[in-house]
Amino acid sequence: MSEDTFSQLGKIQAIRQLYSGTGYSPFKGAAFPASEKGAQIATASRTLLEGIDFDLVYFPLQHLGYKAVLAVCGELYAKLTHPRSLTVNLGVSAKLDYPQVNDLWQGIVAAAKEHGFKEVDLDLTPSRNGLVISVSAVGETSLLTAKRRSAAKSKDLICISGRLGAAYMGLRVLQREKKFFESGGEVSLEANKMLVQAYLKPELNAGTVSQLEDAEIYPSHGYFLTRGLADAIKRLSRDSGLGAKVYAAMIPFEGNTFNLGKEMDIDPISAAMNGGDDFQLLFTVPILSLEKFRRDFQTFDIIGHLALPEAGTVLVTPEGLEMPLTAQGWPEE
Repeated sequence: MSEDTFSQLGKIQAIRQLYSGTGYSPFKGAAFPASEKGAQIATASRTLLEGIDFDLVYFPLQHLGYKAVLAVCGELYAKLTHPRSLTVNLGVSAKLDYPQVNDLWQGIVAAAKEHGFKEVDLDLTPSRNGLVISVSAVGETSLLTAKRRSAAKSKDLICISGRLGAAYMGLRVLQREKKFFESGGEVSLEANKMLVQAYLKPELNAGTVSQLEDAEIYPSHGYFLTRGLADAIKRLSRDSGLGAKVYAAMIPFEGNTFNLGKEMDIDPISAAMNGGDDFQLLFTVPILSLEKFRRDFQTFDIIGHLALPEAGTVLVTPEGLEMPLTAQGWPEE
């Protein structure tokens, strides 16, 4: 590990050194040329605060940097937007020095390369309140894709890219094991490693937008799940002006979720509806594209459909009962 410190390097040299070998250039800003005339520009941003959004006791810095970039990539993909430039601002507390920031930066660079960012801009500033990570991304949607997105219709399919509730369950496992660690107990993550990974190092398919374009499937709406499925469905209903039905029996779960739910007295359905940081994509797909979508996007699950406005937003139980959805920040209907 490098023995360099910020006091030895200074801010400018530290940034230059962080960029060494990454393929990106410092101090250029994050501008990019549009790839085609008429392309639409979209932005996404996220701020992560130590002690609120992450705990460095159990969150590896490299994973944290990687996840921070995915937090904005997902927002761009939900808009059918290709990532182009990334701006990163790090508020660095006194307990972190250059080697730790370098670990964080390596995760950022790995995600930036994986998801096709052409330019990455970085700034560092001192922080008295723990580590702060602020990321902003800019991307573009092709003119053809923007034009082909049609208005949502009743019976459009609600599709999800992966398993829900896993990140929340993984976080609860980490919080429990942290208590064991602090009390001198033995830490054991092996039985729940897939759930823990869903929280610490989520994955996003960097080719999703291109695959949709190649298949000529243009979702009417897209959302990135970071605050639970209920929140996304509420936003979908607001934006489309339609109702929505989600079927509990069709929601995908990680294999150990229900066993862990019994062990920790957590309802997996509630974790999926209200948990956070699942980092999954939700799209509404025209029902006429059903067969093509099933064939070309086999990792996605169809969990429901849009409905007439009077249907509201409901969760349909396996017994056929319709339960109105509630989510933090949304008024009761």
